[in-house]
Amino acid sequence: MSMAVSRRGFVKGAGAAAAVLAAGGMQAQSACPFRLSVINDEISPDFEHACSVAAHDFGLHWIELRSLWGKTLAQLSGLEVDKAKGILAKYQLRVTDLASPLFKVDLPGAPLSKESPHRDQFHADFTYKEQEELLQTLIRLCGSFGTERIRCFDFWRLADPKPFRAEINRKLTEAAETCSKHDLVLLLENEMACNTGSGPEAVETLAAIPNKNFMLNWDPGNSVTFAGDVPYPDDYERLPKKRIGHVHCKNAKRTPGEAHPFEWQPVDVGLVDWVGQFKALKRDGYNHAVSLETHWRGGPGSTPDEKSESSSRISMQGLKKCLGEAGITGC
Repeated sequence: MSMAVSRRGFVKGAGAAAAVLAAGGMQAQSACPFRLSVINDEISPDFEHACSVAAHDFGLHWIELRSLWGKTLAQLSGLEVDKAKGILAKYQLRVTDLASPLFKVDLPGAPLSKESPHRDQFHADFTYKEQEELLQTLIRLCGSFGTERIRCFDFWRLADPKPFRAEINRKLTEAAETCSKHDLVLLLENEMACNTGSGPEAVETLAAIPNKNFMLNWDPGNSVTFAGDVPYPDDYERLPKKRIGHVHCKNAKRTPGEAHPFEWQPVDVGLVDWVGQFKALKRDGYNHAVSLETHWRGGPGSTPDEKSESSSRISMQGLKKCLGEAGITGC
């Protein structure tokens, strides 16, 4: 199956959504309760190509920034930031947030995490001592890219985080307070390789850090990788709805007994009930980003970049299918 076939498949599958946009114009666009988005490097390391696909093929008005041209955001030169801004303007894309690797490091004084040497950090490699400088750089980049949200984590996962939870929360609180001084929001992603991974863990962390500028990047796909965890409805219904500030969309299935305990899937395939989740988000008045974080690489292609793009096309098609089944149009 060629890349061209994949693209034709995407256009065919997304035809209904495109027809709605064509018929209703800006009225249809405004009907979408969410900022439908995609993480740029899930499509391609070439930032302009990723923006072209997002805007022209996916019909998006928003994009989430993670790494550009093989560099994490904080590694970009001033000229590269200006180039990226020009590309965003060319494709009329606005930035949902900066998907940074803030605090995706080992916690000093704690045992070395088994996760730290093995995880894909998406071109990011910052030490603990560099985290404050990284945050200050991200704050400046929020001004450059016109967004008020920065994604973070809470350190590589410890076998027993309880003795270190107070220190983890102190660092998150400190960073949230720094963000609040700039009217920015710090988004903690529940990430299975970090110390807040599941839905129940997210509930506990949010309760411990009440700062209104500290919100959750809710990722049901990450939560479902925990055995017995049901992201929707169980986890979601326990989350404080007004503390959800960003949503990542992907899906997974568990593979007990195999080398890896789970496998990523397209958005409309797997254990996450995205139709129900989208209905609940709309019901509860959520109006921030719903962003595709593909991760699945089962699409066609002869190179990793081709597989990444084709998989994201298939996953975006599945995401829009779930939105349609949830009765949500105009996205």
